[in-house]
Amino acid sequence: MVKKVNVGDIVIGEGRFVLVAGPCVLESLPLALEVASEVKGICDELGLRYIFKSSFDKANRTSIHSFRGPGLEVGLRWLGEVKSTVGVPVLTDIHEPAQAAPVAEVADVLQIPAFLCRQTDLLVSAAKTGKPLNIKKAQFVSPYDMRFVLEKAKEAGNDQVILCERGTTFGYKQLVVDFRSIPIMRSFGCPVMFDATHSVQMPGGLGGASGGDRKFVAPLARAAVSIGIDALFMEVHPNPDEAKSDGPNMIALSDLKGLLAQLIALDDLVKSELGYVDIEEVLPR
Repeated sequence: MVKKVNVGDIVIGEGRFVLVAGPCVLESLPLALEVASEVKGICDELGLRYIFKSSFDKANRTSIHSFRGPGLEVGLRWLGEVKSTVGVPVLTDIHEPAQAAPVAEVADVLQIPAFLCRQTDLLVSAAKTGKPLNIKKAQFVSPYDMRFVLEKAKEAGNDQVILCERGTTFGYKQLVVDFRSIPIMRSFGCPVMFDATHSVQMPGGLGGASGGDRKFVAPLARAAVSIGIDALFMEVHPNPDEAKSDGPNMIALSDLKGLLAQLIALDDLVKSELGYVDIEEVLPR
């Protein structure tokens, strides 16, 4: 039985997948408002529930010279503006335990970055805010071991947890998606999100920055939806090739509506005719 996660009036874990989308990093307030407004309009037209995503600080950039974002204070102000102006919930990630409380005052969902999903102090601090959590599976972690990550949040008093698949390290500078992870993690009793854009990332693939190949976003997203997911994470940008972070794996805002229409048609078919690909509860290996 999957525990539903409530984000305002959005329920993750029932019905159509929920879209989590936005630019990788907060580049400017006008850009954030533009993306949030356009994506919300598309989702309203298609009958899709939407949560805006962007980061106030990308603390895990490849190079120390890479753009990281506006920082905590300015970033939270911008996220609050997006939330109030566009009328959408917001999700952002935290990197340090001390960030949990102030971010929870603005964000509707706290995200734990993949590299940090085993950091107990960070997980506990985030869980204790009482806000829903989206915990990304690290590129080096087995989906079976995400049970223990989930248990840390629950032991800290928070069962409003989503687990997120975003690819697994495959040699150097390459990721591969093991789609077994979706039913495995869902068997732990929590909704599962698929991160379609970070799954095509090539970590450090451009030397001092990460590369990626966005042409694989659509096929991977379709594969995940066919298994049955509760939420879909995609980073979008009006001009991905000019984005200040993760441009190669982000999709263009102009391509979003067509892709979502395909995924909704598939999602509706799967959930009405076939259902989720469920497996019996599994034990970590």
